[in-house]
Amino acid sequence: MDRYPEHRFTCSSAQQYKWLEQLYPPLFQKITTKVHSGQFQPVGGSWVENDGNMPSGEALIRQFVFGQKYFESRFGKRCETAWLPDSFGLTGALPQLIRGAGMKYFFTQKLSWNNMCDISHFRARHVLIRPRNVFPHTTFNWVGIDGTQVLCHMTPVDTYTAQATVGDVNKGQNNHKNLESSQGALLVFGNGDGGGGPLAKMLENLRRIRAVANTHRELPTVSMGRSVDEFFVKLERASNAGKTLPNWHGELYLEFHRGTYTSHGSIKKGNRHSEILLRDVEHVATLASLYRLYNKDYVYPKQAIDDSWEKVLLNQFHDVLPGSAIGMVYDDAEKLYAEVHKDGEALLDDAFRVLFPDSVVLNASTNLKALPPIGKIIGFNTTFFRRSDIIEVPLVGADSGLKSQVLQTSSDGTVGYAVMNTPGSVGSICTPATGLHAQILPVSVFTNGTDNFVLRNSSVQLTISKGRITSLLDVKLGRELISQGSTGGLVIFEDQPNYWDAWDVEIHHLETVKQLEFTNVSVVAQGPLRGSVKAVTKYDKSTIEVTISLDAITATVKENSRSLLHFDAVVDWHQRHEFLKFELPLNIHSVNATYETQFGHVQRPTHKNTTWDIAKFEVCGHKYADLSEFGYGVAILSESKYGFSCIGNILRISLLRSATAPDAEQDQGEHKFSWGVMPHEGHFLESDVPMAAYLYNSPLRMRYLSQDGDATMTHFYSPFTVEGARNVFLETLKRGENDSFLNNSGATTIVLRLYEAFGGHAKVMVRIGGHLSIAKAYLTNLLEDHDDELNISPGEDSTTSGIIRLDFRGFEVKTVKLVLKSTPVLVEQLDKRESWINIDRLTIY
Repeated sequence: MDRYPEHRFTCSSAQQYKWLEQLYPPLFQKITTKVHSGQFQPVGGSWVENDGNMPSGEALIRQFVFGQKYFESRFGKRCETAWLPDSFGLTGALPQLIRGAGMKYFFTQKLSWNNMCDISHFRARHVLIRPRNVFPHTTFNWVGIDGTQVLCHMTPVDTYTAQATVGDVNKGQNNHKNLESSQGALLVFGNGDGGGGPLAKMLENLRRIRAVANTHRELPTVSMGRSVDEFFVKLERASNAGKTLPNWHGELYLEFHRGTYTSHGSIKKGNRHSEILLRDVEHVATLASLYRLYNKDYVYPKQAIDDSWEKVLLNQFHDVLPGSAIGMVYDDAEKLYAEVHKDGEALLDDAFRVLFPDSVVLNASTNLKALPPIGKIIGFNTTFFRRSDIIEVPLVGADSGLKSQVLQTSSDGTVGYAVMNTPGSVGSICTPATGLHAQILPVSVFTNGTDNFVLRNSSVQLTISKGRITSLLDVKLGRELISQGSTGGLVIFEDQPNYWDAWDVEIHHLETVKQLEFTNVSVVAQGPLRGSVKAVTKYDKSTIEVTISLDAITATVKENSRSLLHFDAVVDWHQRHEFLKFELPLNIHSVNATYETQFGHVQRPTHKNTTWDIAKFEVCGHKYADLSEFGYGVAILSESKYGFSCIGNILRISLLRSATAPDAEQDQGEHKFSWGVMPHEGHFLESDVPMAAYLYNSPLRMRYLSQDGDATMTHFYSPFTVEGARNVFLETLKRGENDSFLNNSGATTIVLRLYEAFGGHAKVMVRIGGHLSIAKAYLTNLLEDHDDELNISPGEDSTTSGIIRLDFRGFEVKTVKLVLKSTPVLVEQLDKRESWINIDRLTIY
């Protein structure tokens, strides 16, 4: 920079700056000086250059929150341009999140790698063919799934590692697709994927090119410019704030690197489970910091939560989470996920001990012999949905008091089953005396003893015959859901990518399908609460164990909801270049299937009308994929998988790959994962699929409460409920980013994140519990800057302190900040019939 004063270096990823700050303080100080002089320029506003498909909506928000917060704290300014040049496709939720994080411009270029070619060449596996599906724009307005738009530029040079040659400069003009609307382009030069950055040779090239362009017309004019932001400001001005530019609606789907939705399954599981664990920690810790009934010294563990978030965000880097890094990276990533799990569970336990003193976690690792002889099992619901669950209670070493609370035991006696209803935050076990028989749909398991097994309740019925799923029946309607003459189950494919092993899966892999059979099937639970069969399938060097279960409840408490079929797999995987999936050939016809994306869903074609349609033979989804027609549909739910496909009527979830490069041992060894099959009456938009998928990914947090312990909080209802529209979900409950947690001093704020999940408008009321005294409420951006003050209407009775009314458009995300009054409120001897929480004393701050 000193030698070439015209040079401006653009650098993204707050994580990189933090490492420099910690490990090389003198160098960081030099960089800070260059930032203030304008030569070294932070860009992107995110913690890392993250994957654009698989992080949850809340995780994408935290990428921006942590990134922008860091840049502002160190350099006194936030970024204005989001920057993801190498991410393997980009969710349509991003424009809204980019805007919400204080940015309005976006740079990327990976879609130039699209590799879908003409249909006549699909069988030419090893021939390099020029792509047919060239993305049609260079500069355009990217319109997200909710209608929010950002000004987007994809460099026509088609790379972020240009060498600053004459050819690069010419390509910037000749390959520009929107010269009628904008005549500028960014040249992003420097060595990447190994380091080095811009070299002196490149800067010398540009000096000579600028000199030639001053006197000759053979080359386009080159300007070094002051910043990426300046480029976009000029572009915005020249295009009349984008009005003269074309629009692109929805996701930016990359027709390449589709295998990254599945590669390194343990990393995908670590990501999903860590995201949900941290959501739960924030939820429970927020409540514990408010209801400090038993521990007035409890302080919301903001720093510890942030430390865990930084580890999760780091692992969302666009070559880590996709599974396309070298093996050593995953040694580190697995350690980070293990740390997040350990620390998160400890933080949860600390918070639960504030809410439920004398309680302990209840799971398979609990030392049951150390539990008090008489106690109560409770389950904490970290979602905001009413729910019913069949819970598993460990019985090895349990005394008679614990065993008496279950109504069914597994065939080996190690696990008991019970029904738990959770109308609010805390669930309790149901018994026949509390109306159990009116709620359940008893499950039966039938078998001929060899090759035919049936799981049935009064909602659905699944038949396995000769190792395949031959029938999935809606019992209530008498409707068969498996296409006539077809069977469902596990399938395996040859997986030989043309170029990039861990990154890609090619369309020709679909020609190599081989059906696997469920073998060695045995009944492991007979009902009435849970019926289960276990299959152990040997395939080549691998063993695939799948337990298929049907519970005596429906997937949600929605009227006419159907029961969910659970598939729990333990796989010892030792294949190479093979791809394991689960498929259902459904008796349903639709030209589109629906997949969850961040804060909403996206529809993709099931047909092959054009090469653009054909290209989506493998796609990314989050917690569900659904195929629906008028009146009925079937969804596959996922707790850790992201790869799906639906071609015609065959709905598939991708389970395991086995690439050998760049990690020669990718996915080798044991895997544990689950998926669910959910029939539903009505089209997807009429269904409870998003709620069921949410619950499927959010199991109850089980606790064992001593009989002698204080049961004050066991009838606790969340102080925040959403009423008026089933399509608005309350996703996040946390403390404010700017709260002071030193000795619980300073203002206390609570942040709620809500979103519309189905794609339509909604009017809702957020009801605030009667014991929270709210001074003010604000709509904020994602960084929690105040936008508008909200009106707080008084509650109708003592159970409600206030009501906030919100209007949503389809897929809109809203952030609400509540400022609590600083004066403590002491509540005593509440009438239990009028109280939203059964307590005798409670101090709220």
